[in-house]
Amino acid sequence: MRTKHKKTYKGHNVWRSYSDLMAGLLLLFVLVMCISFMQAQKNYQERLEEESAHQQTTSLMQSQLDEQQALLNEQESELDEQAALLAAQQADLDEQSALVTSQQESLDAQSALLAQQESELADQEALVASQQEALDEQAALVASQQATLEEQQQKIEQIIGVKADLIADLKQEFDAQNLSVTIDETDGSILLDSSVLFGFNEYSLTEEGQALLAQILPVYCSVLLSDEYFDYLAEIRIDGYTDTSGTYFSNLQLSQSRAFAVASYLLELGTISSSELELLEEKLSVNGHSWADPVYAEDGSIDADASRRVEIKFSLKDEDMINELSEILNTTTAETEAEADTESGSEADTATADIE
Repeated sequence: MRTKHKKTYKGHNVWRSYSDLMAGLLLLFVLVMCISFMQAQKNYQERLEEESAHQQTTSLMQSQLDEQQALLNEQESELDEQAALLAAQQADLDEQSALVTSQQESLDAQSALLAQQESELADQEALVASQQEALDEQAALVASQQATLEEQQQKIEQIIGVKADLIADLKQEFDAQNLSVTIDETDGSILLDSSVLFGFNEYSLTEEGQALLAQILPVYCSVLLSDEYFDYLAEIRIDGYTDTSGTYFSNLQLSQSRAFAVASYLLELGTISSSELELLEEKLSVNGHSWADPVYAEDGSIDADASRRVEIKFSLKDEDMINELSEILNTTTAETEAEADTESGSEADTATADIE
């Protein structure tokens, strides 16, 4: 029995040991579980804290991200605006580039035109220089001609002065002789009415005509043949004229015969000294002009009575040449002034063209 009890007790100890072991294991398991739970709790708490911190960080980052997104959106909007502005500026730049290209082309064309104008200007300057040289030569020639013309003008004025003095002396001498004689102020001629000197269609002097010529001709010739004027005297002319009735040749013969009759009476008058007569024969000329140069009435018709006349006139040496020179002088002066005006206008146009 005792042995059995020992075996029972021994068995009981085993189970007790096993139970203790199991209790210990359980306690250890519980302890481990508690420790694990505590550790898990701690880890969970830490994780919660970490998650909370992470959540805060995430929130902060999200806030920052939202701010950055807003800023990015704002920047993107600004970028879009800048892109639109850049596109507009690019369009303006393209337009300006096209304008610059057009202006460059225009500038190139203007440069080519300027080069052409400079070439033309150089040609014009050369032409102006040539014209100026020719003008200088012409000016020198004009100056020479002007000097010659001035010399001739002085001679003309001298002859005109002599002629004026001669006409004045003729008037004075006729007045001194109480003779009513009309002397032409221009050429110093005396007009004698044919109706007083001759009968109609006659060339023989009437007594009244002879008396008139005896009074007038010696006085007229004495002044012309005086020492003061003889050296200037070229010719004393007696010219006969008729009216327009009849033929030209019959009137030519009649006018010539009347002029000869007056000249013959003058040369045979006897009141002129022999020395004056020699001088008169040297200077006297007689001409018949038929119906040439008729005298016209105020209404434009031919005055037949006035056309039948004898004219006694004189001319001075070189007077015809001087009259021609006077005309040339006036013509040359007018042409010179016209050329000067023309050249002044050309120079002004050239200057204007150069400026343009």
